[in-house]
Amino acid sequence: MGQALLRAIAQSRNAVAVGALEAPGSKLIGSEAGLPAGLGSLKITDDPAALAPIADGILDFTVPAATIANVAIAAEHGLVHIIGTTGLSASDNAVIEAASSRAIVVRSGNMSLGVNLLASLVKKVARALDEHFDIEIVEMHHRAKVDAPSGTALMLGEAAASGRGVALEEHCARGRDGITGLRRSGDIGFAALRGGSVVGDHSVIFAGPAERLTLSHHAEDRMLFAYGALKAALWAHGAQPGLYTMADVLGLSD
Repeated sequence: MGQALLRAIAQSRNAVAVGALEAPGSKLIGSEAGLPAGLGSLKITDDPAALAPIADGILDFTVPAATIANVAIAAEHGLVHIIGTTGLSASDNAVIEAASSRAIVVRSGNMSLGVNLLASLVKKVARALDEHFDIEIVEMHHRAKVDAPSGTALMLGEAAASGRGVALEEHCARGRDGITGLRRSGDIGFAALRGGSVVGDHSVIFAGPAERLTLSHHAEDRMLFAYGALKAALWAHGAQPGLYTMADVLGLSD
């Protein structure tokens, strides 16, 4: 994703990369990030605080601990912080929300424009169909992905739960195995598949008594996430501090 983000910036007339970050101790520190992406020389560093004074924002697809450190820097300097990191805990999200009083944060489980349109559709369909329609979310990613369900699957689950007017954590069904008994009415089920080099496939299934509706999205190139993140950063530049989503960026908030 780091290289994808730099390629997206290289193609943009409205953004300039001022730094590239890696985790402390990474063997990539000091190596060249800009030239492979079509930019000028841009050495990789592990010091975001040194880059913050010359930056307008942070594009962050890292791990929760790094994202929490980055949002503190964004708050200190009043930066735009685009968060594409997944696997964030409730306590992580609380820290991000607190920091958004001073930073301009756009957080999304998926930066794809298509996925965010899908989430909007899922919310509307869930609102229109009652509990006679069971909701199941199936996702597949490459074999190296470390969190499950994916952030996107959880985002789609939140959209479905919002459409139904319920809390996802109270209606979430994961990891079915063995004799599970009958499906509980109103549950939102998740299934996570891992293998190969799949960028990301997501389907939301509304299974009724005599019909089934499936809404799907298939990601074919990580550049789509980079384009979405850059679009979010340009939209957020100049906005008031606060916590936003891609629905805000796309004008889909209701």
